[in-house]
Amino acid sequence: MKRVKVNDPAALLQMGVRRFEAGGYDDAFRYANKAAELGDAGAHYQLSCFIYEGRVVEKDEKKAVYHLEQAAIGGHPLARYNLGANEKNNGRMDRAVKHWIIAAKLGCDASLDAVKDIFRVGLVTKDDFASALRAHQAAVEATKSPQREAAEEARKE
Repeated sequence: MKRVKVNDPAALLQMGVRRFEAGGYDDAFRYANKAAELGDAGAHYQLSCFIYEGRVVEKDEKKAVYHLEQAAIGGHPLARYNLGANEKNNGRMDRAVKHWIIAAKLGCDASLDAVKDIFRVGLVTKDDFASALRAHQAAVEATKSPQREAAEEARKE
């Protein structure tokens, strides 16, 4: 709670998620919005989910895409993946491919799967696919640590 009082974006976002899970949608939106105003990419992603689903605030696809874009600019891989899906749904496959390749290079498994699928139908070159795969593997390797592995094992138990 101390970190929330000093406007720590990560703490604000975490508080927003907790409020959402407890059914406090107005508070959830308020906390996530404050974290986004402070530049937190994860908060922008969470706001995009709130706005797109329409459960927390009125559904507004333009606002949801805006927050996805802000999160993607901030390096959020799932936001980048969702932007790709949005572009695909709007018939702009070339833009979707670019988003998915970037997200795959950030370590997003879903984006790597999307790149793999579009490689199979010939929309991505072998070199682009290989580059995305190597960068994805490097990103995943970079996140490995004994502490994370121990935490994962503890979570499974």
